[in-house]
Amino acid sequence: MGGDDPHIHVESKVVRGVAAVREMMAATFGLVGDLPGLVDTGCGLRAPYAMTSPRPENVTCLACREHARQEHLRFADEVERLGGMAGSTISTAQAKLAADKHRELAERFSGPRRAE
Repeated sequence: MGGDDPHIHVESKVVRGVAAVREMMAATFGLVGDLPGLVDTGCGLRAPYAMTSPRPENVTCLACREHARQEHLRFADEVERLGGMAGSTISTAQAKLAADKHRELAERFSGPRRAE
């Protein structure tokens, strides 16, 4: 990965990103690990973590925007399916709220990106 890529990307695991795992570990155990220098992105590149964002308004790489849109839609379907299963730890209503949030994020990733 050269230093001449001006685009802001998303992590390949945009729904379950490094920052989210780090926050969960800090909240659960009071431990904070170092963030990686480079991460895999939705477009297939390895980019500096500092050049990624989970916020649709910041992402300028079109391939990453499409990847993030698809991942949020897939995750929304998965959450809804799991929420309706017997023995689920979340209610159907909670699953629907979470799924709606991810569908809204997917919609924001498919919308116009911020001017470069």
